[in-house]
Amino acid sequence: MKDLTPKEIVSELDKYIVGQKNAKKSVAIALRNRWRRQRLSDEMREEVVPNNIILIGSTGVGKTEIARRLANLADAPFIKIEASKFTEVGYVGRDVESIVRDLMDIAVSMVQSEMEKTVSEEAQNLANERLLDLLFPTNGTPKTASENPEVAERQQRTRDKLRNKLMAGKFEDKMVEIDVSNEGMPMMQVFGPVGLEEMGMNLQEMFGSAIPKKRKQRRTTVSEARRILAMEEVTKLIDHEEALREARSRVENSGIVFLDEIDKVVGGNTGAGPDVSREGVQRDILPIIEGSNVITKYGVVRTDHVLFIAAGAFHVSKPADMIPELQGRFPIRVEMDTLNSDDFIKILTHPQNALIKQYTALLETEGVKLKFTKGAISAIAQIATEVNEATENIGARRLHTIMTTLLEDILFEKSEVASESVSITKEMVVSRLSEIVQDQDLSRYIL
Repeated sequence: MKDLTPKEIVSELDKYIVGQKNAKKSVAIALRNRWRRQRLSDEMREEVVPNNIILIGSTGVGKTEIARRLANLADAPFIKIEASKFTEVGYVGRDVESIVRDLMDIAVSMVQSEMEKTVSEEAQNLANERLLDLLFPTNGTPKTASENPEVAERQQRTRDKLRNKLMAGKFEDKMVEIDVSNEGMPMMQVFGPVGLEEMGMNLQEMFGSAIPKKRKQRRTTVSEARRILAMEEVTKLIDHEEALREARSRVENSGIVFLDEIDKVVGGNTGAGPDVSREGVQRDILPIIEGSNVITKYGVVRTDHVLFIAAGAFHVSKPADMIPELQGRFPIRVEMDTLNSDDFIKILTHPQNALIKQYTALLETEGVKLKFTKGAISAIAQIATEVNEATENIGARRLHTIMTTLLEDILFEKSEVASESVSITKEMVVSRLSEIVQDQDLSRYIL
């Protein structure tokens, strides 16, 4: 993060997201402030709270993509969760504290994966040494070798030759017997009151010390045995306590929670019916955002400095309908821009993951070169805009529907062609998709 200024963060986001300058600017500042906070003194660091953000805009304008790409840039634990999954305590639904538990699970996986990469080479070497012992057990006793230097030297030369052959792949298909742990007890989840199942505890974890893992003999090839043994060695080499400490630190100082559909728990509370718990959900979420201690299976996690990015369309309600305490915890509000035809053209062509680039790459795997004329791209963007205006506006997601319909026959038929070049023109787009715009019943094409 020290190498990424707010302008550079926006520049990185521009590679994948078209438009939305205000939103990019706000999240870039929020992300940079997290790095700045880490440079402060301990006393001041505790006083600086994250500037939580609300992104206001209809579906398909890039709210989720901005949050996800931001987390990737920061290499931070990230979770996307729908606010509508939660209900007030006392109703059937998920417990809001499960957000932090899930985030902690993600952080632990991230840290362990990073640690595995650092020790993977050493683990492979140790696995190969164990394979050598299995393939060519030493006939002489260690005592004999230690008493006779010539025997020890001869054994070492022989082992080196065999190691070179093993590394060269000469024994990959040879069968060996190895000891592997036998997961005798299936993963049995503990169910109970709301929230208990979120702890992710199972009987093996609760009584792990009382129920030792069994070992069993397994006959397999050298290549498969190397993979199994390397995994065992990685587990031995990793400092799991340090991994948990690092994961907890990342969640508490760098964690990002994307709280989608926040508008679904705002407004409309009549005190009865399916909306009865909406305000209750807000009050349950509030302590997590304000900062509280959440008990997880890895220990207590503080949420004081977790960054929350909320998002919602707010068609029926508005942010001002949230309870005042929750409003105060989201000081930054950004109105997302509605996408137009020009934006759709950029979305189709500019980003590194642009749809046209994706389909071109997919067909190129079978020798088919797909080309789009400028007129074709403009026509696709115009049709997507018209369909969005005529029906539910689902933003850039409409392009997926349009492109799938346009290229359906090509994707179906061209697998039988060895090599061919296909040019998509404006006329082809209009003839293929004109019925979609004219047909008032667009149910087939609505996601």
